Parts: sequence; C-alpha cells; structure tokens
Amino acid sequence: MSALPPRSIAVVLGTRPELVKLTELIRLLGPAAHVVHTGQHYDEELSGRFLSDLGIPEPTYLTGIGGRPRALQISAALAQLDAVFAAEPPRAVVVQGDTNAALSGALAANARAIPLVHVEAGLRSHDRNMPEEHNRVLIDRIADVLCAATPENRDNLLAEGIPAGRIEVTGNTVVEAVRSQLPTSAQRFAELERMGVASDAYVLATVHRPENTDDPLALRAVLTELASLAAELPVVLPLHPRTRACIEGAGLAGLLDPLLVTQPLGYRTFLALAQHAALLVSDSGGVQEEVTVLGRPLVVVRNSTERPEAMPDFAELVGPGRELGEAARRRLASGAEDRARLASLPSPFGDGLASRRVVELLVGLAARGSCAAVA
Repeated sequence: MSALPPRSIAVVLGTRPELVKLTELIRLLGPAAHVVHTGQHYDEELSGRFLSDLGIPEPTYLTGIGGRPRALQISAALAQLDAVFAAEPPRAVVVQGDTNAALSGALAANARAIPLVHVEAGLRSHDRNMPEEHNRVLIDRIADVLCAATPENRDNLLAEGIPAGRIEVTGNTVVEAVRSQLPTSAQRFAELERMGVASDAYVLATVHRPENTDDPLALRAVLTELASLAAELPVVLPLHPRTRACIEGAGLAGLLDPLLVTQPLGYRTFLALAQHAALLVSDSGGVQEEVTVLGRPLVVVRNSTERPEAMPDFAELVGPGRELGEAARRRLASGAEDRARLASLPSPFGDGLASRRVVELLVGLAARGSCAAVA
C-alpha cells in the first residue's frame, strides 16, 4: 500500500501492547517501516515470542532500558533515539499510546523537527496518579498528526486546545489486530482442550498494573476474590513474572492454589481463551478494547479508566475487593443472553481500517515534507 521510500518511517515501540497494535500498520508500510524497539518490555519469553508470532521485521534495538525507573528509561531511550535519527533521518516518526517508549520517541522526533504521528491520541483518565496519563498528554501536545480512536478522544483533544486540523478520527488499530490474530474455531477449541476448560465455563483473568501488584493489600484483595470465584468455575490466570514476584514477596502464593495459573500467553492464545471465556477480569487497558471486538463481558479492576467507550455495555469498573466478586457474579448470572447481546454490538473503537487510514496520513505527511524540502 505504501509508496514511501525504504525505512523512511520510524515506528518507535517498546512494549507488547504496542507490538500488537502496530503490527498491521507496519505490514501496510512494508519496506518503508523502520521499527525501533526501545526494550521497555524485552525478553525472549515475552517480547521475543511476540515479535515472531506477529511477523514483525527485525527491529533496531536500543539497550539498557528495560527494568529501569521511568526517568532513566526515558533519558536512555531519548539519547539512543537521537543517535538513530541522526544516522538515518526518517520522514516521520510514529508512536502509539502512552508508554515511556512512546514519549521517548515523541521527544526525539520533536528535538530534530521530524513530523510526529501519535496513534491512539486523546485518551484521558483524568487521573494524575497514572504515569501513562502524563505521557499521553505530553505526546499529544507535540504531535503533528493526532490519530484519535473515537470521537470522544477527539473531543478530549479539542477541549485541551489542540487545533482541529491536527486531529483525525481513525478508529483504533486494536480492531484489526484482534480480527487478524484471532485463531480459527478449530484452533481455539484445541487450545481450550489443552487448557482443560470448556467454552463459556471459565473466567480469564490478568493482573499486572502497579496499583494492584505493588500494594500487598490490593493484591491480596484481587487474588482472594479470584480464588473465591474459582470455587464456582475455573479461573485461568496467565501470570506475568513481575506479578508472580510481587505475589511471592507479599507471601500470597497460597492464594494461587485454586487458580489455573499459566505462563504468559502469546497473543493468539490469549485471544482464543478470551473469545470463549464466560467473563474476563483484568486491569489491562488493551483488554478493555479487545472485549468489544470479541463480544465478551469484562470486569475492570482499576481506580480509573481512559477507555470509557467500553462502559457500560462491555465492561464494568471496580476497585480491588468485594465489589470485584459482586460484579463478576452479576455478569456471570447474565449468562448466554448477555454474551449474545454483546456479540451483536459494534465495537466503539472502529471498523478495522484504522491502520490503513494512518498510513494514508503518513503518505500525505511525507509528501508535504518532500515538497517543503524541494521548495
């Protein structure tokens, strides 16, 4: 699709959600994409497998960033990105979302006056306790093209004084990611059999946000409610290494005994399990979007959310503790009728053409830059 020169668009990313959401964009860019991986989340068990599973070309890797405090991640990535952009100046830089990697890419582009495109612009939780909120606000202020996933995201940007001419409502790239990566029915049922669960008869849970893992009381509350649910139907818990370390450090490993604990899952495997779960329980932002494509109910365990579009049809926001269990049982009691209703609803995050729209914007942006250079 892209008529851009080879490696002319730098796509800066550093986490697994960014890999998922930018895969189709990178595919459509083809040889024009120069993927730069900051290593914010990098290890062979997690990111390495994601890269191969998603078919992303070998990135340029930065070093010494993963596992460091936020300020050190951003400063280290910024210095290395500046060197990359100096050696191989791109026509535009693309960042997605609200990660430290995205902010680093945005600042590096801004420092060298390279046009910046922000995919998934305009999300707001209005919760200043979230580092991600600061990241996304800063990126939006300096981006040249802001790709808002929804009209509500556009309204957030307009309310902050962002000029309307810089904003495009593209939809969210998560829609095409889910549709393209969802395994076939036969593959999904084979995965359920391997896991030892039956369709519509288990809960799929994920817990990784610091507000739930770094506070032992919150972590205990979440695990206690999941263990209580497991007395009624299986609860599958893919466990991130960091979450496992927090559980062990807080002396809560015994609360895992009633759960079906697994290693972190590849994206396709996770989608297979999510598609057939009676309910999902998660603190993930991406899962809030994915359930709207899969048509599954979700209990969101967080203090705030930047994705209100998923509420109230697909998701319900609760804190850790008894209200988690109450909300979960309420959604489970709604049963097949509620799941059928959700499956009939369109995703509020778009029609699955977001990546194509972003590439068209990049082509136009690069063409304008070329004309300016000639002039």
